[in-house]
Amino acid sequence: MGELSRVVLVTGGGSGIGRGVAESFAAGGDRVVVADISAGAAEAAAAELGAEWVALDISDAAAVEAAVSQVHDRIGAVDVLVNNAGLTAGGGPLVELDIAAFDTCFRVNLRGTFLMTRAVGARMAERGEGGAIVNITSIGARQPTPGLGHYEASKAAVEALTRSAAIELAPRGIRVNAVAPGPVRTPMTAGLTADAAARAAWEQRIPLARIAEVADVVPAVVFLASPQARHITGASLQVDGGQLLG
Repeated sequence: MGELSRVVLVTGGGSGIGRGVAESFAAGGDRVVVADISAGAAEAAAAELGAEWVALDISDAAAVEAAVSQVHDRIGAVDVLVNNAGLTAGGGPLVELDIAAFDTCFRVNLRGTFLMTRAVGARMAERGEGGAIVNITSIGARQPTPGLGHYEASKAAVEALTRSAAIELAPRGIRVNAVAPGPVRTPMTAGLTADAAARAAWEQRIPLARIAEVADVVPAVVFLASPQARHITGASLQVDGGQLLG
């Protein structure tokens, strides 16, 4: 796998962290494929970045297989997969949580990451030229916040999946790592960041005293996918302004 002109597939690449990650890889000379459940968002992002795009619901097994095959046939074998797509699907105390919110969260965050890892990882292994997979998780996998238990449990499961995939795919030269942000200013957290009191309360938990921007998270993803991280696999890199120190 060369450092330049890799094929990089980013899920949830139409906005937020995924959009920033796609932009950074494209700026570095890689051939980027923006995958998003919103065809409009994927197409718009790809047009701005000079990238390719595909509409994809990562929780749909048949759709994942079809999309990954399409990428391989149209663009080339995937060298880097960034499993970024995810959601909270709502919130609330576990004893009151809507079961549909729990199921949706796990279907997208865990099942979707599994399906993408399965489809792309199998092709990477068959190709025999290595590869890199980077999963976007959350420090919530290790530090609970009331009302987000379902989301945090799904991200803890993705971290476990990251370690399992790392040890299973290592013999084929495929590295699997995670980046675990704290809260980040994205469309998904717009409610939090727009509320001055809520934002201030959260920032009091962060030693560096601010909620992250997308640009704070992107370099960690790019690094873990790069040859400079060639001896790192099964790791989860927190990008949280020190919040886990509390």
